[in-house]
Amino acid sequence: MIVLREMRWWDIEPVLELERELFPEDAWSPAMFWSELADARHPRATRWYTVAEDLSAGGRIVGYAGLMAVAREGDVQTIAVAREHWGTGLGARLLTRLVTQAAQADCTDLLLEVRVDNERAQRLYERFGFEPVGIRRNYYQPSGTDALVMRLEKPQPHEEAFGDDTEEGRRDG
Repeated sequence: MIVLREMRWWDIEPVLELERELFPEDAWSPAMFWSELADARHPRATRWYTVAEDLSAGGRIVGYAGLMAVAREGDVQTIAVAREHWGTGLGARLLTRLVTQAAQADCTDLLLEVRVDNERAQRLYERFGFEPVGIRRNYYQPSGTDALVMRLEKPQPHEEAFGDDTEEGRRDG
């Protein structure tokens, strides 16, 4: 059974392991996660991070996602799913959590960046109503891969994810 819960400091190391496995060329540093979590604990938080914990695997972290919301604009900072959970709906559950959080934060727009070569993730975002709005050249470093910028207008809370998830968990932002 997989449960979604707030990411805490003790999740950083297992999240980093998954991060390095999925994104060896452009993994976030420990300092980046510490900085994001520090803001998430602030009374007027502008960031929210979620982990997916597999209770049937001893509490192993098998996914994570993060959102930043400032001045009514949300930005998906990251979303990732362990390879063995691709196609299970977990990516959609995590994205549902972010879209709902953006709606609760009164965001009028929700943006994300996704690698231009990650068509599976793009299809997931399109199912949620995200539309392409631009390209950020050489966004992912050090690989130099371009990012497709996508936007969801007026995010609405969701009760459940949309169908099966086939995205592979690519960082968005």
